[in-house]
Parts: sequence; C-alpha cells; structure tokens
Amino acid sequence: MLWRHCAKSGSIETNINSLKHQMKRRFIILLSALFIVGCTQNNTTHIEAAEKYFQARNSFQFDEIKKLIADSLTIVEGDHKMYYSQDSFYEMFKWDSIFQSSYEIVSLEEIDEHIIASIALSSIRNRFLKNDLMTCLYKLSFESGQIAKIESLDCHNADWETWENRVNKLVEWIALNHPELDGFIHDMSMKGAINYLEAITLYESK
Repeated sequence: MLWRHCAKSGSIETNINSLKHQMKRRFIILLSALFIVGCTQNNTTHIEAAEKYFQARNSFQFDEIKKLIADSLTIVEGDHKMYYSQDSFYEMFKWDSIFQSSYEIVSLEEIDEHIIASIALSSIRNRFLKNDLMTCLYKLSFESGQIAKIESLDCHNADWETWENRVNKLVEWIALNHPELDGFIHDMSMKGAINYLEAITLYESK
C-alpha cells in the first residue's frame, strides 16, 4: 500500500512539473510575440514618421499626430522656442485648425538622422496676410523614434513686410471698431482663433 501511495504521489508531482513546464513555454511564446509586435509597430522610419505627421496635420487628425510626437515637443521659430506637452500642443493644433490650414509635402530628405521637410502652407489667415501659398523648410528631430523638435528654417517666398503691415492694420482697426475682439492676436486658444477669423471677416467687409 505504501508503495502504491508513493507511486501515485510521484505521478502527481510529474504532472505538476509537466504543467509548469507547459505554462512556462506558453509565457515565453506570448512574451516573444508581444516583443515582435512591439518592434514591428516601432519600425517606422524618420521619413515615414515625418510624412505621416504632415498628412495628419493636413487632414486634422490629432489622434494620428499624438502617436508620432514625443511627450515633450519643442517648436523653434527664429529666436522663439516654445515647449509643448501633448495636451498643450493639442490646443495649438485646434487654434491652427480654425484657419483650415493645409500642409502639402513638397519634399522630405533625411540628413544626419534629421528630416528636412519642404512644405507648402495655405490657410485663411495666410491669404488675408497676402502670403498664400508659402513654401517653408522645417527640420524635424527625433527621440526614440518620435518627433521631439520642429524647427522653422526658412520660408523663401514669404513677404514678411506685407505680413506685418497687414497684421498691424487689422489689430489697429479692430481696437477702434470692435474692442470686444481686441487681444485676439495674442490669444493662441481655439477661442482666440475664432476671434481672429471674425476680425478678418469684419475688416474685409468694412
């Protein structure tokens, strides 16, 4: 009887060890599969990421943009540096979208792990400021495969003198005739963009 009991116990122990071994194998296989999927998803080249970014800007798809930008994004325009979280960049995105901005890719080139993008810009605001269509160069820098910095390098066909003159005339006219909208030029919220658009409409219909 004792022999039979020991034999039975040994059989149970063998089954438990076999079960543990199977579970371990399944865990390793699952872990490997997740690793492969993760690598596949993150295998986007810098060129592809830049292309997807501007396509998403052009089609107003912030959910796609969010996948491509880092948690902290730096925008450089001349001497000005602006730092955004994904949430604060979304606010800027909404401001820009009010003007129905478009970003058409002219060319993308990778240089030293950075992307130099030539982009044709158009918007209601640019048309009012007599700078539509502008073609601008941007330098995109990456961290861990995500866009971490966008630098404005040059807008070779921009007429900044006309731009500034049109802005000044609009701001002065609004301050005199529609003071309820005064300050729109510095308001980078969605409401500020709506006020900016209303200011343009009122100015052009005066």
